[in-house]
Order: sequence, then C-alpha cells, then structure tokens
Amino acid sequence: MTVTTTVNLDSLLCVNLTPPPSLYKKTLNPNTSSPAEPSKRLTLHKSNMASKEPDHEHREDDDAPAADDEDTGAQVAPIVRLEEVAVTTGEEEEDAILDLKSKLYRFDKDGNQWKERGAGTVKLLKHKKTGKVRLVMRQSKTLKICANHYVLATMTVQEHAGNDKSCLWHASDFADDELKDELFCIRFASVENCKSFMETFREVAESQKSTEENKEASAAAGLLEKLSVEEKEAKDKVEEEDVKAKEETETKEDTKKVDDSEKKDGEPAST
Repeated sequence: MTVTTTVNLDSLLCVNLTPPPSLYKKTLNPNTSSPAEPSKRLTLHKSNMASKEPDHEHREDDDAPAADDEDTGAQVAPIVRLEEVAVTTGEEEEDAILDLKSKLYRFDKDGNQWKERGAGTVKLLKHKKTGKVRLVMRQSKTLKICANHYVLATMTVQEHAGNDKSCLWHASDFADDELKDELFCIRFASVENCKSFMETFREVAESQKSTEENKEASAAAGLLEKLSVEEKEAKDKVEEEDVKAKEETETKEDTKKVDDSEKKDGEPAST
C-alpha cells in the first residue's frame, strides 16, 4: 500500500520550521489503489506567517542615509604645542648649480675594495659672495653628509672603466669633520646624468682655475706695490737722514767759526 501526502509547496517556501504532524490529516480510500486527497491541507499558524513576513519598516530604517555629524562648535585645545624650529643647513648663502640623485662609493685602501658611502642627492653649490663651489651629498633618509669638499682647479673627473653611468675623482673630503684624501666613485641612474655631472664638474674646475690665476695676479701686484712703497719709504728715510746729517755738519761748522772768532777777538794785540 502506497501513501501519498500532498503539501502546499508555496507555504513551505516561507517557513523555515517543519510544522508538527498534528496540523494536517491523511485519509486513504480502501476501495481504490490510488490514495485519496487529504481531507485537510497543511494549515499554517497565522502567527508563524506573520513572523516570516519581511519587515519593510526595519529595512527602510537600515537603508536610510546616516545623518551628517552635527557641528557642536566645541574647540579642543591640543595637549602639546609644537613650535616651528628654523633648521640651518649651511647652504643658505649658496646657489645649487647641479642637483642629481645618485649613489656614492669610496675606495677603502686597507681592504682594497669599494664601499658604499650612501644614496641620496649630490649637489654643486656656488657661494653668492666668494664664488667658490663645493660638492655636497646627503643620504636621502637620514640627511647624513656623505661628501663635502670644494671643487678646486687641480681636480679632474674621469669616466669609470666598464660603466658609463659612473665616474671617479680624488678630493680632500671633510664629511667626517676632518680632512681625508678620498677616491670617490659616483653612479647615476642614466648615462645622461653622469655626463651632465662630469661636464659641470669640469666647467667649475676651469672657472676656479681662472679665479685662482686672478687671485695670484692680484697678490703679485699687491706685493709689488708693497715693495715699491717700502722702497720709497726707505729712500725718503735715507734722504731725510742725509739732510739731517748735512744740517748737523753745517751747525758744527758755524759753531766752530764762532769759537774761532771769539778766540781771535780775545788775544792781546802784538807790539
């Protein structure tokens, strides 16, 4: 014997809980092999149906846009006041004629190898009054000085063998607060930056050479002028001494003549 139960599927879709068996009744027809329709369909409790209906009011509240924060006008004073501090870099009286990102190396004579000095920005700074140019490089994060020296007329820069993005030069560096003879190697991100650095470095060295020649010429002229002044003073002094000696001689002669005349007047007349 086969038992078939007919259930309203539309109502089951809205119900998460299985209704108890007491809510429906199954009836069978003994004279036929097919089961008869149930005498009573599934009856749902109104309270259950009501609880499963979507809460439109609550959803509308959730979908409502949040209200903007109201400005109460209250002012909160900071706990700690930080004052601006003027930082002196020593570059205030200088103009940058070159500013490029690079990585600097120095040659370690004891270890016979290259050691990285730092990565940052290399600058060529020209003093507004004296016209001197110095090379300064600081690390990008800590701002620690990697190189600090003047570009002199005797300095030369040359391309690194085997790497067209690097170049070498010797300098008396003052980065560690004391003069040290260093061999530097600097590497740039492109060949153009390396060529620009080398050209500017050489131009500065040439300009410093002419400046030093002018200073030497000025010093020589000043020395000659000083010597001429000293010679003139010595000559004037000799002439003054000669005049003084001449005056003293004339005075002595005049005194002698007076004495002689007095002696002559005081002698008795001859008989």
